[in-house]
Parts: sequence; C-alpha cells; structure tokens
Amino acid sequence: MTEAEKPDKAPGPLDPHSATPLYVQLADVIEAGIRAGSLAPDRPIPSENAMADEYGVARLTARRAAQELRERGLIVTVRGKGSFVAKNPPVAGGAG
Repeated sequence: MTEAEKPDKAPGPLDPHSATPLYVQLADVIEAGIRAGSLAPDRPIPSENAMADEYGVARLTARRAAQELRERGLIVTVRGKGSFVAKNPPVAGGAG
C-alpha cells in the first residue's frame, strides 16, 4: 500500500518527513487561518485535543503549537476558557 492509499488520515498540510518540527508546521497552519480571517480576532481556536485529532498529531504537539502561537503574539490563553485569537495580532513579517 502506498502512502496515498493509507486510509487513516487524509493527506494534510503537515509533513512528518520535513526538517521543520511538526509543532511549527501546525502553528504555521493556524497562523495562516488567522491571517486569512477564517479564525477571527477574540474568537476561540480549536482545543488542543481537537487540533491533535484533526491533524493527526499528539496532544503534546498541539500544545507546543499553541505555545508557539502565544510566543508569536497571535493567540492568548485564558485559564479555564481556552485559547483565543489575539484582538490585534502582529502584522505578518513583523519584527521577531
């Protein structure tokens, strides 16, 4: 059976064979959603469990992706409520 024929997960934007860590790839995908407007400011992002299920990664990978997004200033996390898109996310390609 070839990679394309495997039934477990649909081919996605994450490449486990890339030199870029999966958590960075996942953070990049979520950032692209924020920049495209599919994830609106002050609205929740998917939970770590939901991201892990959707992208076929470990929950720890999803957690590290959320940490990466917080460090980029794109999301804020409210204890007991979840993570939300920052009201004023930094401009793409800004200082960093």
